[in-house]
Amino acid sequence: MTDSRDTSIRPIVALCGILAYQGYTMAINGVGAPFIAASFGLGDAGIARLYAWISPAALGALLLLRLADRVGRRRVLLACMAVTPMAALAAAAAAAGRNVVLFAACDIVLYAAIGATVSTAVILLAEALPAERRARGQAYGGLAAAAGVGFCLVLIPILESRGLSWCWLLVVAGGGIVWLPVLRRAVPESRRWMRASETGATHGARLLDVFGARYRARALPIAVCAFMSVVFAWSADAWSYYRVVSAVGLSPGAASLLVLVGGGLGMAGYPLGAKACERFGRVPTVVTSWLLAGVGALSFYWGPPAGTVAPAYWLGASFLWLKLADSAALVGFRSASTELFPTALRATVIGWTVLIGALGVVAAQAGIALLAGPLGGLSRVVGYLAFLSVPSAAVFGWLVEETRGSELAADG
Repeated sequence: MTDSRDTSIRPIVALCGILAYQGYTMAINGVGAPFIAASFGLGDAGIARLYAWISPAALGALLLLRLADRVGRRRVLLACMAVTPMAALAAAAAAAGRNVVLFAACDIVLYAAIGATVSTAVILLAEALPAERRARGQAYGGLAAAAGVGFCLVLIPILESRGLSWCWLLVVAGGGIVWLPVLRRAVPESRRWMRASETGATHGARLLDVFGARYRARALPIAVCAFMSVVFAWSADAWSYYRVVSAVGLSPGAASLLVLVGGGLGMAGYPLGAKACERFGRVPTVVTSWLLAGVGALSFYWGPPAGTVAPAYWLGASFLWLKLADSAALVGFRSASTELFPTALRATVIGWTVLIGALGVVAAQAGIALLAGPLGGLSRVVGYLAFLSVPSAAVFGWLVEETRGSELAADG
């Protein structure tokens, strides 16, 4: 599949389907946050602590992605697609039994598999497409994942209106096991990886090589940006549904509609980001988009002003702004991250960004848990975190190399 000239539609569609499924599964903790908190009797600080405990799943994702460089993309992708539904069903059973420790343990396995699957699919898309279509491929993947999130948003008010538990979100994810045989036929191994394996490059590469002398100047800025951008962007996205339900007081149906419409229209950020990446470059696209995302997050979490007649419209417009900018930035960041490193280290460096991003999640959740009380609530803290968009954009703009039009390195 993954020669730059091999752009067969079947594997591309299959990879986008995988991203849609994992986008849905990944969204469950965010969309279900107010209901998860209620089922376990947790407040703002408690739910933040629970999610912080789940964040080390990224270490598992890193190890799985190192395997993707070592033994092949396809093997790891299919293995994780088998683990995801089983872990989802186990998490549903733990939540139904009100066992928060077992739920956290199952979620760690679940999110390790999700992280590895999403990252491997992103890499396969990059390795499948020629340089002029690579950013567009990342946009397709982003749109697919966003569609999965949208389905989760549609499903939660349906469950709530029928008096059904949010645990059914996990049960639906458990159904993903049925299309594993289809994926086995639709997703072949990466030809780039196979060539690198034949030369021995994949066996000689090590986990820490991305921070060695040859790639350190590329890896460190990516790592720093992964940390800071996750602290502000992930927090702004992950707590959006919680804010409009718990802090603003919208009903679950109205909140889902607001987030679904804003997120749906915000999906336009993916093709816009792809166009900007190809016309202006990855670096200016990411820099501009992160700054705009910071403004959107501030408006969403610190607005609307007192006395606003229709606060839902303000929040909807702010959320749309945030999602447009965040989606465009994601296309540029993923494109640059996959293009800066050779085949033998491509999954490994993405694994490092997942782990470092998870540390950012832990830092954000710990900060929210510690400061929500003193600063007046979760929304105030997330608003302050949005100011990290400025140093994130500065580091990316000054230290990350432009890769527009470049070919992927085959070995290294």
